[in-house]
Amino acid sequence: MDKAEAPKALERFTDTYNKAYRELDPAVASQVETGPLEAITTADLKAQHASSPDGNPTYPSLELSDVTYRIPKQVGWPKFFVADTDSNRDDNRWLFVFTRGGADEPWKAAYLSILSQDEVPDFATDGDGWAKPVRAAGPAPKLAVRPDRLSAKYADYLMTGKGSVFADGQSTSALRDTRKKYLRTPKFWTEYIDSPAQGAQDAPVGLRTSDGGAIVFFTSHHRQKQTMAKGFRPNPDPQIKALMTGEAKRAVTLTRIAESAVRVPAKDAADPKVVFLNRLEGVTAARGD
Repeated sequence: MDKAEAPKALERFTDTYNKAYRELDPAVASQVETGPLEAITTADLKAQHASSPDGNPTYPSLELSDVTYRIPKQVGWPKFFVADTDSNRDDNRWLFVFTRGGADEPWKAAYLSILSQDEVPDFATDGDGWAKPVRAAGPAPKLAVRPDRLSAKYADYLMTGKGSVFADGQSTSALRDTRKKYLRTPKFWTEYIDSPAQGAQDAPVGLRTSDGGAIVFFTSHHRQKQTMAKGFRPNPDPQIKALMTGEAKRAVTLTRIAESAVRVPAKDAADPKVVFLNRLEGVTAARGD
C-alpha cells in the first residue's frame, strides 16, 4: 500500500465513527468498521438508539493524534496496517488495525486495542521502515504459537483450564476464577460456552517485534446462559433488554465477542507463554427464555 493511504483511512474512520455515535446509526459505523470491532459497535449503537431514538447530537467527538503508522510490505490481498494513536479519551495508546480485502474495497478498522504507554512494543522494521507482518497460517513462523491457533487454544483454555499456552492474568486465570463464583449461587446458576472465531472477517493479524516475537490481534466468541432458581426472575439491564429476543422469564443467554491483543514470544524464548495486553469484549446478542 502507499504510505499516504494510511492517514486518509484514519481520518475517514474518525469522521464516520463520530457521525455514527451522533446519529446512533450502526449502518454508518459499518462503512468504516468490520470484524469484531464492527460487531461490538453495532450492538452498542443499537442499544443506545433504543433509549435515544433521536440520536446523541452532543456526543463528544473522538479525536486521535500523535499517530505512528505500522505498515507492513505485503503482496496480494488482504492487506492490513496498524495505527498507533493518542486519543482525547485517556492517557493510553489506542491501536487500530485496519484491513482491506481488495483494491475495490475501502480500508476498515477491524480491531481496537487500548494499551498503556509501557505496553506498546518495539515493532520490528526493515531497512526501508516497513513493519514486518506475521504469517497467520501455514508453517510455524518461529513463534511459540501460530496466530491462527490462538483463538481455538484460548477457547479451549477457558472451557477446561488446561494447557500451558497462556500466562496467568486478568484475561486468563482471573477470568476463570471469576466465572467459578457464578457457576452456582442461591439465586442462579451459569453455563459458559467459548468457541474460536471462524471466517475471514475475524482473521488474526500480527506484527513482528524487535525481540523476535510478535503482537497478534485475534477474535474469540463466548456465550453465557444464566438460569434463575425457583422464585427468581431475570432482571437484565436496559442495554441487554434492547438487544434481547424472546422474553426473559427464567433464563437469559448472552452472546459476546472479544477482540484481544497478545504478546507472542519467539519459539526459543526463555518464557514461551502468551501474554494478554488488552481484551475488549461486548455483548452482541441476548435471548430470553
